[in-house]
Amino acid sequence: QVQLVESGGDSVQAGGSLRLSCTVSGDLDWHHCMSWFREAPGKEREGITSICSFGQTTHYVASVRGRFTISRDSAKKTLFLQMNNLEVDDSGMYYCAAGTDRAYGPGPLVTTEYKYWGQGTQVTVSS
Repeated sequence: QVQLVESGGDSVQAGGSLRLSCTVSGDLDWHHCMSWFREAPGKEREGITSICSFGQTTHYVASVRGRFTISRDSAKKTLFLQMNNLEVDDSGMYYCAAGTDRAYGPGPLVTTEYKYWGQGTQVTVSS
């Protein structure tokens, strides 16, 4: 059974940085795509970035491109999200997702593509 555990969420001021981690336990094919999603209060969960091993591709939605960086370390079984120059609109619960059959990028950014989810970590950005 695959389990994902996110950490690193915090309250920061706009312009600050955070690094989120997602630690994976259980058997997971690290060649396949993994993603980060976020969910703001009253809004649907949205995919913001993905990473796929074949082709070493990463994909970002426009709202985070240039500020966020996704990476992973298969030896440490951890997915990362480096978030810089945070904005108030970045606030929300952040989830990592795994378990898609897709291995080539751009990785899917829809919730139905992923089997496994963490419990989320809260990010709050204040002005």
